[in-house]
Amino acid sequence: MTTETGESFALLTGASQGLGKHMALELAKRQFNTILVALPNEDIQSIAKQCRALGVKAYYYETDLTKKENLLALTHWLNENFNISILINNAGLGGTESFHETNVDYVDRIIQLNIRATAMITHQLLPNMMQQKQAYILNVSSMASFCPMAYKAVYSASKRFIQHFSRSLHQELKHSHVFVSVVHPGPMKTNNDVTQRIKRQGILGKIGLLSPEEVARRSIHQLLKKKSFILLGWSNRLSWLFMRFVPTWIKFPMLNRAFRRESKFQIE
Repeated sequence: MTTETGESFALLTGASQGLGKHMALELAKRQFNTILVALPNEDIQSIAKQCRALGVKAYYYETDLTKKENLLALTHWLNENFNISILINNAGLGGTESFHETNVDYVDRIIQLNIRATAMITHQLLPNMMQQKQAYILNVSSMASFCPMAYKAVYSASKRFIQHFSRSLHQELKHSHVFVSVVHPGPMKTNNDVTQRIKRQGILGKIGLLSPEEVARRSIHQLLKKKSFILLGWSNRLSWLFMRFVPTWIKFPMLNRAFRRESKFQIE
């Protein structure tokens, strides 16, 4: 491939389904050229085709981002061929299980994908982005980042890392041309399995519930408005206040009961 001189691209990881798919389409609607990253055999080429139908260039790259050598190969290819003006670190893995019953490989994949991939991709692409007239980084955290959560121990901790990493990098780069933001989505009905798990949580699962289309639209809109800390909707702001100010002895039992019900659903 020849270098796309004079043109800039938005890179989006985890782009084949759910929030990532709708972020890809939202970027294309706003006339951003896209590079979409997903696991092999997830039909990412069809999302790229939908983006091209909206009048932009769209490439795709299939790889497993939990492997360091794959991360380095991806970022080398990007730096050699593209000007990156937007980076959205969306790829992530989660779930609700008792920690001691969880497969060790599953724990490792959460850590490698949610934490290492986010940090390494950002690190490797940052020199490229700093050469652009204006560039944006959006990291996808979660409402789970605001409170330790039983049955989501590794996931909530990994999303806390993304929140702190993003906020720190925002301060470090605030006098540069690279703007850093972090978004904290609440529950989303991304597929039938997730929808059923949300229902098992009861009222806590329904608070802040938005469609992935709406989350994608609002997230990218606020990123381009240079909002560094993104909460989506009044209900998620209410949840944030609940998790920040309600005493631990009240909120922990409530959260634990909700996620225990969800974990039992997955085991059944």
